[in-house]
Amino acid sequence: MTKKYLDEYLDYLKYQKAYSSYTIENYKNDILEYFEYLEKENINYLNIKYSDTRFYLMYLKDTCKNTNNSIDRKLSSLRGFYKYLSKNNYIDNNVFLLINGPKKAKKLPRYFEYNELEELFNSIDISTAKGQRDLLILEVLYATGIRVGELVNIKVKDINISNRTILILGKGNKERIVSYGDYCEEILKKYLKSGRVQLNKNNSDYLLLNHLGEKLTERGIRYLLNELIKNTSLTKSISPHMIRHSFATHLLNEGCDLITVQKLLGHESISATQVYTHVTTDRLKEVYYNNFPRAKK
Repeated sequence: MTKKYLDEYLDYLKYQKAYSSYTIENYKNDILEYFEYLEKENINYLNIKYSDTRFYLMYLKDTCKNTNNSIDRKLSSLRGFYKYLSKNNYIDNNVFLLINGPKKAKKLPRYFEYNELEELFNSIDISTAKGQRDLLILEVLYATGIRVGELVNIKVKDINISNRTILILGKGNKERIVSYGDYCEEILKKYLKSGRVQLNKNNSDYLLLNHLGEKLTERGIRYLLNELIKNTSLTKSISPHMIRHSFATHLLNEGCDLITVQKLLGHESISATQVYTHVTTDRLKEVYYNNFPRAKK
């Protein structure tokens, strides 16, 4: 089966939509899995019918045993692909406009308690260049709430040391300014003065470098985090997005308003931020019992 428009679509996501390499890889895998199914069924993806899409969703559910959340994500990948095909007149009808996915189970964001992050921070030996870099990764992620794709693209020139701000290039090439505090400032200055000098074998412009002096990748960051948590007593899994969730949750628990958190996270819509209101129950109960006149005798 010809897939001549797939590479074109992936380039569109990379260069025009500025999606991260991690997101693009997920889109690619979802679409290739779909192509494999169509090939077995002898169906041309450019002449897909509504019934074909319904049978594919049934295949994912009944044969592949995918969860509703997984099916919904794959359907989102295909919707984006077919929207692109339709926009460029590669197909006559976009049947994916008619398709509704299974109801997603609401999943609350997983996050670290502050004392857990403290243990993670304190487990790192900053006497080495690698240790300074690794602690900086954690501190920047937690201090700013930025995405991992935004983190790896920070260049030294994007940092304003005097104002303690970083220029971030977010989704859709949208720029925003994020701030960082004392802890992040301390390790940042140490890393720039010492660790990065040792790692920067190729005169790179990027802030975070690997042992070869090259820009760290998103995959590299995820690997490093998995290695770091092994040096603690924590049993939770870890990901860059989990630290982002922690940033948002801790802000809300300390009384920050939702609109401010939205801006800090770089969310276009407030609805994307509202999920964090579900994880602040303990804070709400504390405020209630401390302030409501008849909450306690």
